[in-house]
Amino acid sequence: MVKSPVSFCILGGSGFVGHQIAASLSRQNHKITVLSRNPDRKKSITVLPNVELVLADCHDFKTLGKYFSKSDVVINLVGILNEKGDNGKGFYRAHVELAEKVIAACHQAGVSRLLHMSALNAHPTEAPSYYLQSKGEAEELILNENSEDFQVTAFRPSVIFGPQDSFFNRFAQILKKTPLLFPLACAQSKLSPVYIGDVVEAFITCIDRKSSFGKRYDLCGGQIMTLKEIVQYTAKLMKVNRKIFAIGNLLSKFEARILEFFPGQPMSRDNYRSLQCESTCVENGLLELGITPHTIESIVPTYIANATSRNKYNRYRKYHHQ
Repeated sequence: MVKSPVSFCILGGSGFVGHQIAASLSRQNHKITVLSRNPDRKKSITVLPNVELVLADCHDFKTLGKYFSKSDVVINLVGILNEKGDNGKGFYRAHVELAEKVIAACHQAGVSRLLHMSALNAHPTEAPSYYLQSKGEAEELILNENSEDFQVTAFRPSVIFGPQDSFFNRFAQILKKTPLLFPLACAQSKLSPVYIGDVVEAFITCIDRKSSFGKRYDLCGGQIMTLKEIVQYTAKLMKVNRKIFAIGNLLSKFEARILEFFPGQPMSRDNYRSLQCESTCVENGLLELGITPHTIESIVPTYIANATSRNKYNRYRKYHHQ
């Protein structure tokens, strides 16, 4: 546990991961400022003690300087999974350009600690997708700034799951709407989904852990599954009879292109490219940090399996008040 009081500024803090990090820090009596373009979407975060949700453009350098000057630690969680079009410009702006501004603003404001969210398989040149390339470039920028006066740590999680996730919950929604047959693109892609609580613990553990300075941590869950196995498991939990069948490479590309135009963009061409490499860990940073990864079976049934609306609400309340 970090010694109190410490002031944090979280970028992307109104999202899935950021809400949980803010909640954890709030329970430790720290002061947290969350910068968000859409604060109305996450008003629930404002009920947390010591948390201030601010309407702000994270790309505005003056805004960053204003709030960083009041902070001891900055946590950058900003990331997008899809962009308009398919040329990498949206990813570059969201990940690389913002990272450059965050670094400069930290130096100007005298912030000495930065925690940065990257992604498993991120690499500036060798990754197969714009998403992973831009995440890799941003990660390199951040880590290259590590020094005695400015300590940085990067986290590279596989796909993250937990209550309110957009992974198992999204498949559950699609399964409900899909009659009998479920054509699945990239069905044999291997993933090691990591529990949101373990990711949050990794961030909190590293805040004042000197051995984490200048390092990057790959974060994976307790098992490896193919995408098809994950969808089949979700269907089993929901007790719906669906035939999940893998479609070939050509059809997968076509499906990704079509789904780009669906509400919420269930899949895109860039998502397809990201799935061409295994989202698994050679060395799991959770274990290095002394964190035992939770399994899918120990968590997912609590929020997917045939839940009524009331039960979902009760579990949500319990989860956020632990």
